[in-house]
Amino acid sequence: MSQATHVTHVMNTYARQPIAFVRGEGVWLWDESGKRYLDALAGIAVNTLGHAHPVLTRAIAEQAAKIIHSSNLFRIPLQERAADLLAEVTGLDEVFFCNSGCEANEAAIKLARLYGHQRGVATPHIIVMENAFHGRTIATLSATGSRKVQAGFEPLVPGFVRVPLNDIDTVRAIAERDTSVVAVMIEPIQGEGGINVSRLEYLRALHALCQEKEWLFISDEVQCGLGRTGKWFVYQHAGFMPDVVPLAKGLAGGVAVGACITGGRAKGLFKPGHHGSTFGGNPLAMAVGQAVLDVLLAEGFLDEVKRKGLYLKQRLASVIDSHPDLVDEVRGEGLLVGVRCKVPVAEVNAAMRAEDMLGVGAGENVIRLLPPLNVSDAELDEGVRRFDAALAALDRARAG
Repeated sequence: MSQATHVTHVMNTYARQPIAFVRGEGVWLWDESGKRYLDALAGIAVNTLGHAHPVLTRAIAEQAAKIIHSSNLFRIPLQERAADLLAEVTGLDEVFFCNSGCEANEAAIKLARLYGHQRGVATPHIIVMENAFHGRTIATLSATGSRKVQAGFEPLVPGFVRVPLNDIDTVRAIAERDTSVVAVMIEPIQGEGGINVSRLEYLRALHALCQEKEWLFISDEVQCGLGRTGKWFVYQHAGFMPDVVPLAKGLAGGVAVGACITGGRAKGLFKPGHHGSTFGGNPLAMAVGQAVLDVLLAEGFLDEVKRKGLYLKQRLASVIDSHPDLVDEVRGEGLLVGVRCKVPVAEVNAAMRAEDMLGVGAGENVIRLLPPLNVSDAELDEGVRRFDAALAALDRARAG
């Protein structure tokens, strides 16, 4: 049956492209017809080490032959080892394992509310940012700063106070009048929102206010963390320690795993019975997560991510100069890069697919480029060449 006539019982929750990938290697993907694509999407920042990385495939095979799942009712030594590694790279103390970014953020929201109640706040409030994306469960949807995502799912969960990104004065004004605030929750680089980057001085001021008011600082690094910016986490660029760090996406290179990591004021808040997960932190996910972390911990790996990110942005800047009617800005940090489009981003994305290259739209007309962290300079060059060719074709099409 052809793709055009194929009937599926998969729920229609995605505007899927008529492409099915059957094999991957590094930064490359092959579809059913054998066509090869350059993957500058990496499963939306999930395939940290690309496709079929030998360390990951070996970890999966070896662990699957031993034990895939037991239960969090029992000790899971691999989970303890993974938690030790995450404590090392975050500088925090305790790790709760789950399956996804929205679950990690749900745990963070529960922590903030529990923290508030323990301080005698009857209706705890969490300050969140416009254009943020924290997930699609009801609580994380309510924290998310997108009416498009929220529409149709009201009533939303109360308790979130929304402010513009990079506006410390508004947060200070809220601090003066709202005594129910117990936490700030921020994506330090907004992915879905359009690669909107928090200024480091803003992050520092926000953290200082949290210290003054004894609020929790929650740094949602589900998309921007785990080395993607050239440091393990964005808050490390700003030079302070948050209280809660939700993670997921690239943590196990494609195997579903999330984590909510705590320290500071959030350490020790959760006790037995406060939270849980059936699948979270099972042996298979932990074996693969360890494998990813071990690769990223190699000396010089994150320095290379930073260097490659600068190189990519420089190359993209020259492309923008060649197509001023189509694109006008490169933004982001490390290998979390966005290009703002002056034409509908769907047109740019389609033109990229015609050049056998994958990206993804975000926010207000931004195309995201999120290649695997081990992408080579030659592969970056090829990606820039294909992006340039896509824009050139779009230029010609629009010229008539």
